[in-house]
Amino acid sequence: MINWIQTPKNPDVAKYIDCYWFLERTDDSNSNPFPKLNPEPAGHLIIAASTQGYNYDIESDLKKGQGSHWLFPYSKTLQMDHTKGFSIIGIKFQVGALYLLGIEPKQPVVNEIVDTNISDFLCVKEGEQVLLLQQAKSDSEQLSLQLDDLFQSLFTAVKEDKHYVLTRKAIPLLATTPIAKLGELLHCSQRTLERSFLRVTGFTLKQCQSMNRLEAMLTYLYQREEHEINWTTVAHEFGFSDQPHLIRYLKSTLGVTPKEYAKNRDLTIDIYGGIESL
Repeated sequence: MINWIQTPKNPDVAKYIDCYWFLERTDDSNSNPFPKLNPEPAGHLIIAASTQGYNYDIESDLKKGQGSHWLFPYSKTLQMDHTKGFSIIGIKFQVGALYLLGIEPKQPVVNEIVDTNISDFLCVKEGEQVLLLQQAKSDSEQLSLQLDDLFQSLFTAVKEDKHYVLTRKAIPLLATTPIAKLGELLHCSQRTLERSFLRVTGFTLKQCQSMNRLEAMLTYLYQREEHEINWTTVAHEFGFSDQPHLIRYLKSTLGVTPKEYAKNRDLTIDIYGGIESL
């Protein structure tokens, strides 16, 4: 199995793209065949061969298709079917960036997977995605530079409106600032901020903050053995009123109790192997 993550080298591209990633899995791989993805406020473009199938399960709602597709931001846990081999390139956008691109369907869209032809918005001819996939296997640095060039031409025409600008200012503050104080800090009414944020991301401020907190907590748990985890400490560290509050949150969000998660470790943090290998 091959997998890597690269960040854009071009600062104009990095404003809108968080990272590029690649994953190849063979039919005889011993990795988890049904990995899960925790909720994610950022969208991904998945580049794949036109004959390659995909299968996502969103709370028993099966999403199936073939070829390249959009994995739009999702507030629910996804389970993937990796029982067959595949090769995919992923482009993880910054939160809210898809709002600027003018793609179909009109943004924001959440909790959906939609087939796409990348030739519709990138200077890539029909079939050239196969060459991109081949290069991903041999030279991640060169592919990243090539993707920088492709997306720079796309972002040249981007115009950031007032809703996007306000949203981008709010996003980094969510980790340290109470939501009720964000409007005052950004010199606008709380109602204006909430409307702009929902318009750009498809999520409320509280939903986005909750997803970010969940990812931070899963990272914290992943770095520790089961016997090292004190759930009372975890609850306090991540802003829960008590341990029962944490249990209810994980049960509603991931469908498991804290102890079940610590035992199974079947969530893949930071899509397709950023922290946990598939």
